[in-house]
Amino acid sequence: MRTPSIDKVTVHICTGESGERLTNAEKLLGAIVKQKPVRSMAKKTLPNFSIKKNEPIGCKVTLRGNNAREFLKTALKIIDNKINATQFDQNGNFSFGVEEHTDFPGMKYDPSIGIYGMDINVAVKRAGYRIRSRKIEKNRISNDHRLKKDDVISFVKDKYGLEVI
Repeated sequence: MRTPSIDKVTVHICTGESGERLTNAEKLLGAIVKQKPVRSMAKKTLPNFSIKKNEPIGCKVTLRGNNAREFLKTALKIIDNKINATQFDQNGNFSFGVEEHTDFPGMKYDPSIGIYGMDINVAVKRAGYRIRSRKIEKNRISNDHRLKKDDVISFVKDKYGLEVI
């Protein structure tokens, strides 16, 4: 009951602009994770970067269940199963980046597409976390049941063989 598990893995590519670069990033992300990406919009206008509010500037995919675990194993191999302790937050979630999409198995460099990096965010939970988001009789999670940074670090070391620096 108290063992942590992977809730979801979110893979995000930000191009900073809409147009051909964004459609290339969507195709690429769909090919890597085998799921259709969703566009992410700019939250506010940034005239220095020529970004307008609600303009599509990136794409993301949320993976759950077995797909999330398999993708996470592949992504951790790319970064040599090493992650910094500062990449974990106080709730136990962690994030890391992959600099080039060509590091994934089966992906090759295509000059017409270019090279894209991506951010990978992993949300970790325990059984019983649903009570904070359900519709009827919502409740808060007690402090002793919440995940801490140390709990998740030991879970990831045991389950995925990750080395925390």
